[in-house]
Amino acid sequence: MAQDPVRFALLGPLRAWRGETELDLGRPQRRALLALLLAGAGRTVSMEGLIDGLWSQDPPESAANVIHRHVGAVRRLLEPGLPTRAAGRWLLRGAGGYRLEVDADSLDLLRFRGLRDAARQAAEEGAAGRAVTLILEALALWQGPAAAGIAPAVRDRPAFASLDREHLAAVKESADLALSAGLAEPVLPGLRAAAAGSPLDEPLLSRLVLVLAATGHRSEALEVYEGARARLADELGISPGAELLAARTAAAGTAPPTTARAANQAGVPAGGPGGGGAGRAAHDGPPGSAGFAAPSPAQLPPDLPVFTGRRAELAEVLARLPGEARTASTVLISAIGGMAGIGKTTLAVHWAHRVRDRFPDGQLYVNLRGFDPTGPAMSPGEAVRGFLVALGVPPQHIPNGVDDQAALYRSLLAGRRVLVLLDNALSTDQVRPLLPGSRDCLTIVTSRNQLQGLLAAYGAHALSLRPLDVDDAREFLARRLGDDRVASAPGAVAEIAERCAGLPLALACVAARAALRPDVPLSVVAEELRESRGGLDVFTGGEVSTDVAAVFSWSYRAVPPAAARLFRLLGLQAGPDVSAEAAASLAGLPAREARPLLAELARVQLISEHAPGRYVLHDLLRAYSQELARTDEPERERRAAVHRLLDHYVHAAHAADLLLAPHLDPIPPTPPRPGAVLESFPDRERALAWLAAEYPALLLAVDDAARNGFDSHACRLAWALEAFFDRRGHWHDWAAAQRTALRCALRTAEPGMEARALRALARVEGRLGRHDEARAHLERALRLFTELGDDIGRGNTHRSLGWTADQQGDLRAALRHNQEALELLRAADDRPAWASVLASVGWYHALLGEFDVALSHCRAALPVLREHGDRYGEAAARHTVGYLHQQAGRHPGAVSAYRDALTVYRELGAPYMEAQTLTDLGDVHSALGDAESAEDAWRQALALLTGLGHPDARKVGERLTASGRAPRD
Repeated sequence: MAQDPVRFALLGPLRAWRGETELDLGRPQRRALLALLLAGAGRTVSMEGLIDGLWSQDPPESAANVIHRHVGAVRRLLEPGLPTRAAGRWLLRGAGGYRLEVDADSLDLLRFRGLRDAARQAAEEGAAGRAVTLILEALALWQGPAAAGIAPAVRDRPAFASLDREHLAAVKESADLALSAGLAEPVLPGLRAAAAGSPLDEPLLSRLVLVLAATGHRSEALEVYEGARARLADELGISPGAELLAARTAAAGTAPPTTARAANQAGVPAGGPGGGGAGRAAHDGPPGSAGFAAPSPAQLPPDLPVFTGRRAELAEVLARLPGEARTASTVLISAIGGMAGIGKTTLAVHWAHRVRDRFPDGQLYVNLRGFDPTGPAMSPGEAVRGFLVALGVPPQHIPNGVDDQAALYRSLLAGRRVLVLLDNALSTDQVRPLLPGSRDCLTIVTSRNQLQGLLAAYGAHALSLRPLDVDDAREFLARRLGDDRVASAPGAVAEIAERCAGLPLALACVAARAALRPDVPLSVVAEELRESRGGLDVFTGGEVSTDVAAVFSWSYRAVPPAAARLFRLLGLQAGPDVSAEAAASLAGLPAREARPLLAELARVQLISEHAPGRYVLHDLLRAYSQELARTDEPERERRAAVHRLLDHYVHAAHAADLLLAPHLDPIPPTPPRPGAVLESFPDRERALAWLAAEYPALLLAVDDAARNGFDSHACRLAWALEAFFDRRGHWHDWAAAQRTALRCALRTAEPGMEARALRALARVEGRLGRHDEARAHLERALRLFTELGDDIGRGNTHRSLGWTADQQGDLRAALRHNQEALELLRAADDRPAWASVLASVGWYHALLGEFDVALSHCRAALPVLREHGDRYGEAAARHTVGYLHQQAGRHPGAVSAYRDALTVYRELGAPYMEAQTLTDLGDVHSALGDAESAEDAWRQALALLTGLGHPDARKVGERLTASGRAPRD
């Protein structure tokens, strides 16, 4: 029997389907193997190439056997029932390796290339309009960087970097084809998105200027040019090249040229499709950069399958959508007002799903937590940064300041049709930075407040929801309980609707519990509600009938005592959702005992499981939970529950930190309270997955700990998150968390905690380029460590002072601080840290031309670093060895050492050190006469440094300019 065909997606998240069923691709290494084979696009990938791609260095002796096992597993996944040793039709053994039999029907990469070739052929045949259609169809296949989601160490391999560059070349080619055809408008969104991620790529920016001018956006075209000119001057110390200057001249005239080449009257080649100007620095971006068209996010929460009613409201808002034949003069905003539990979010989500097809460029969603009873509302900066990441901007590329972040957000949405749902907004000020500037976007805002500022300043349409009437309530219950059951008891239904005050949330609770008892007449349900009592008015401000409390209490009292206690405690957690393990910690139960209780609460609609193992409370139910906790749980029990929860977060974050950065002087957590659930992670990937899932809750936990007097927890949690903040580029969040930690440290009156907080804050200030502030904090930390007699703390602070001096150009001071650190750590007998600093001392000796001393230090450090598994320190030492080979003219040895260091830096996610190593590697290739390899290394370094906002980008740009080579695509 023939099996359904298999399809693969590589242009974005790695995915596969058999027929219409998506396949579970299994463990990370198996997914990585599949990605490497797909990147080969039907060609044989050698066993050596697969081993290098999966392990990069130090592969196990069993590497080949591991690959054979993964190959067998992938074969059986693609072809169920395949005998164990059979080859099958998809994954075949080739000459010294393996290949996947794919074609344009089964792999999006080959479809992309086929469409791109067809576009070129159409252009050659004079079918300009068809060429544009085909290239846009090709670009639409991309949903992010190639093979997004696989392990970073594999994703950073050259095969995937090449695919991302191939995409950016197609974006440029689309501009050339569109300008030639006089059809510039369709390519503008993709160009804008690509330029936002590649702000120094002059060939790309030249095309954007020309396309903007061709579509009538002359003022914006000139603004793009001015912004590019300023960035080139500030970051690279160069002026715009002839191609960009020619584009600016064309944009300022009355008849812009129809092609990029026509604009280049100075004779500098536009490079053809995807080409670049001679000698200019292109920012194609390394793997993981934003050098690709912005993805189309799909962030809407799931629609409610049993949604009923609200016909008049839906008709009203649907009538106000911009139609195909008209364009809205202002951004259309619907401020959906109404009391808690009235169904604002449910209606907004349902409406958004109804119209999402009209917004093909994506849907953005955020819960602004404007009325969250457990903590502060989300800041506009946090919300807009989340949107930027969803639109494909890496965190380290996000500018400082909410105004600049909002400007980039609006730029990415310009010319696109995107639906934006801003849920639970507190005020107009919270919403304003999140409003798109594009007239083609729809923004839906839900709030309990009227948000008069939106109505007055932005022409928003206000829609105030009313409670459901009896007819709507009857339909609501019928969809959940069945028509016959509801029709048989009209009086009971009317009483239920009245006692639920017409609130959909309350009706949902009643329906959920009634559904569990199908034999009980609704008249009995109404009687039970009549006999219930509640106190909801204490937190609703009189908006809702107190009978609604009876609905909640009715469900609450129906669950077992242990589940009821867990519900009371869940409101004490500040995060947007809670994991089963965190909930278990609140209750002081093992996770295996907490999960059935959570399931019981979900069955009666007191909580909802919005993702596997993660639970959320509606604001109204959270407030009810908190009220119950205040009345039924003694204050000491509430505080003990929060203590257990914070212990859970701190211990888990510490365990994850030990896997991410075992040699960064961790603060051991204090012993946990009995009942706190402790998590462990078998490997770095699991630790990263936990940190990513818990990240919003962890950020709020730092603030919650500070607000509730758990100052030590706030300090330890912020410290444990440092490596994750740094590796993921979450520097703005890192800075905010460390400022909170410093305030808590000062309250503890523990000089050691204050000193660590100062040093941590200085580290993130250095990442943000605030070196003067960093130095002041480090000097204060050094005084505190000295007074405490903490030689390890002093030594690590001297290291940080050395890095700061290095960034400010004082190499002698950097060497002096590292020598101080070396002596202090030697005296403290901290051999791993001592060896790492010894390598750093060797590096500064090398920079100062003292090569013999440098080499002896590195030779002494390397075996100790290997012994203690300090891969970061080992990479630094190998980098220094490479530099010494380079200075001695032993270029092959330098290339080998630099590549060894580069592999580790990429695996560890250290972008600045990766960029330094790439710069030096490019210098060695240049000395060997390999100009192409030199340019490739420098361009990767420039992309990293530009993304980090680091001043070294200027020096790398000067190398590229001096090389006289056109950037490759």
